[in-house]
Amino acid sequence: MAIHYPNGKAYEQGRQTEDAAVNYGSRGMTLEAELNASNQYYRAAKRAVIYKKPTPIQIVKVDYPQRSQAVIKEAYFKTPSTTDYNGVYQGYYVDFDAKETKNKASFPLKNFHPHQVAHLNACLAQGGICFALIRFVTLKRLFVYPVSALNHWWEASLQNGRKSIPLKAIEQAGFELHPQLQPLIPYLDGVDWLIETKRGTYHA
Repeated sequence: MAIHYPNGKAYEQGRQTEDAAVNYGSRGMTLEAELNASNQYYRAAKRAVIYKKPTPIQIVKVDYPQRSQAVIKEAYFKTPSTTDYNGVYQGYYVDFDAKETKNKASFPLKNFHPHQVAHLNACLAQGGICFALIRFVTLKRLFVYPVSALNHWWEASLQNGRKSIPLKAIEQAGFELHPQLQPLIPYLDGVDWLIETKRGTYHA
């Protein structure tokens, strides 16, 4: 099936970043699959209500090989997507995007689109808990990285600064997560850290 962005550019299914979809650890799951499983766990445990956002698609071509079967051959995204996940946790609106890279020393800013950064900042201005969940696939390291920290590097890149965030900067301003059995990605630990930081009650 061919799917296209609003500008007509072809969409590559399964592509989340500048890298192709990758396996992580021994589980053989994509980052999206791990997050979906984690969200399901959090909902079942009544800890948070967070879902992956559906993306509106306009279908333009359908084939009917059988009367009872329809096959979508071509479709377009109606609008540019914003971020991957949102929901509610402890009375806070939570909004984040999940990204991954095979780079070892930095995270390429080209993985973010301007409308995604603008959306995260708009939610942040309303008091939301907003962040990027960044995985360094080769290093097997995963971070919750606040939008407030992302903004520094994003704005610098627009002024002809570097086009990536150094790993050291992510280590300093982010919260490292450690995958476990349940949930696979305990990102609410990072959200708790962001909430405590917001309240001024966090102590390293």
